[in-house]
Amino acid sequence: MRALIVAALLMLAVPNVAWAEQKAAPKDASKETPADPAANLPVTIEQTLYLIRATLLTLNDANRTGNYTVLRDLAAPEFQAANTAADLAQVFADLRRRNFDLFAVALAAPQLATPPYLDPNKMLRLTGHFPTRPLQINFDLTFQTVNGLWRLHGISVATPPAPPPESPAGKKVAPKKN
Repeated sequence: MRALIVAALLMLAVPNVAWAEQKAAPKDASKETPADPAANLPVTIEQTLYLIRATLLTLNDANRTGNYTVLRDLAAPEFQAANTAADLAQVFADLRRRNFDLFAVALAAPQLATPPYLDPNKMLRLTGHFPTRPLQINFDLTFQTVNGLWRLHGISVATPPAPPPESPAGKKVAPKKN
């Protein structure tokens, strides 16, 4: 059932993925436009969204239950060799202690710092954040191809305070005090 919900949410949210480069100034229509930039990405936008959400929702389940075996078992062999379920429980103890719910990643659109890319070790790198409030969800994920599938190789998640919202004129607005 959860898989169907995640799949349905994925299908609804795919158009909402935002690349950092999309915030650049509009292109001059008189200049020649290059081929679709998504054509050079190592994964599709849909795959990117799936990998981010599936990984963070699996981490959320692990935090809620205190059982990190599924997160570990779905990861790449090198990740498994380097991390026991107990190691992962220690790494994410702060999130678990604070009862920080990552469920917002199922609905919010991730803001990628850079388009997906392959690092020098041929690992897929996905870095960005979910603009949730009052804390945003920052992520830095690496994936390795194992038997034709992208499997988790590295994960970093942080929850810093969200920056103040911007006004329509582009200036940051201080939060209202009651």
